Amino acid sequence: MIVFLYAFLACIYGDVMKIDTTGASEKTAAQDKLTVKGLDASYKLAENDLARMNKYKQIIINVGKSKQMDPAVISAIISRESRAGAALKDGLGDHGNGFGLMQVDKRYHTTVGLWDSEAHVAQGTQILIDFINKIKTKFPNWPKEHWFKGGISAYNAGDKNVQTYERMDVGTTGGDYANDVVARAQWFKKNGF
Repeated sequence: MIVFLYAFLACIYGDVMKIDTTGASEKTAAQDKLTVKGLDASYKLAENDLARMNKYKQIIINVGKSKQMDPAVISAIISRESRAGAALKDGLGDHGNGFGLMQVDKRYHTTVGLWDSEAHVAQGTQILIDFINKIKTKFPNWPKEHWFKGGISAYNAGDKNVQTYERMDVGTTGGDYANDVVARAQWFKKNGF
């Protein structure tokens, strides 16, 4: 049943397993002092967050089901944004501007729920969905997997930052945000999310 549900979810915004990705940059890999970059770095970063992520697994699955979003993608954003909470101080990051596991920017959004709550994860996921839809409107001829990846990039740097598919990570944190999140999502999908 769970495999069917995930297969169904992948069809709504695209299948994260079909999105091309180069993975994490050297700068992002340096967070964990990794000597590799690319896909191997993204996979290792996700693996390093797995024990903490498992604390939030039911919340992530609930939100994925209610928002029709692949739980692996939600997990990957949580991994990238807050290292499943490990990078936060009192639920905050980004010099106090980012709130919660998904680092909802308090300068642009009124935050919802506690920093590690289902309400917060639902809000962050809706922000992602809104960006996917903006990218779909901006680039109506792209295939849905490109909209999906563009929405992930926009989650970090805004939809105005996404100008082309090939260079959508230019201007994102680390210059690799969408590529790293997609690679982490592929790892999480293969590992129970």
